[in-house]
Amino acid sequence: MRGRTVGDVMTRPVVTISGKTSFKDIVAVLAEHGIGSVPVVDAQDRPIGVVSEADLLAKEDRRGAPEPPSLFTELRRWRRWNRARGRLAEDVMTRHVVTIGRDDTLGSAARRLAEGNLRRLYVVDGTGKLVGVVARRDVLSVFLQPDEELGKLVRREVLHRAMWLDPGTVTVHVKDGVVSLSGTLERRSEVDIAGNLTAAIPGVVDVRNDLRAKVDDTAATGKSF
Repeated sequence: MRGRTVGDVMTRPVVTISGKTSFKDIVAVLAEHGIGSVPVVDAQDRPIGVVSEADLLAKEDRRGAPEPPSLFTELRRWRRWNRARGRLAEDVMTRHVVTIGRDDTLGSAARRLAEGNLRRLYVVDGTGKLVGVVARRDVLSVFLQPDEELGKLVRREVLHRAMWLDPGTVTVHVKDGVVSLSGTLERRSEVDIAGNLTAAIPGVVDVRNDLRAKVDDTAATGKSF
């Protein structure tokens, strides 16, 4: 069963700059496209850094402190000072770029965004070339699917393709993204599988599994699936 991937929701093409893009041109790019940051790529379109509005603000902030930090100042302040003196993208950019593959799942993207408290991930192909950007709103867009479409997905991907169940065996009802399953299956293990596979469908908010089983085949092992 194929779930939606990063490549399905990412934004493309991506606005990029090179390491030699001037400070003034970077500001112009951000203003023209209404974005808060822009990736820096090399000659092979591989991401090597990111320039954000915060990086650029360091230059304006420097006006109030024209003298360099003291020798005893923490390293972070020295880096900010040097960045404020930069004239090109390669001087002011943040060099740590968090990337993700275009075939990675939306669940994987959501975890990385949450764990890193990130606003976006940069999407690369197998060669490391930048091919898109996936933001929080892109990942959340899966929850905008109409209930009717979610119901069709559950019937097609879970009940038909994955479990080979006859049409009408399971009744599927969806309201506000919550999927309700009802009906009777042969084995208890099938009930658990149906619920778990349904929960894995991108866009499903929750699952109410009211399926019943004729035989509890999990009793002998004490396990469910």
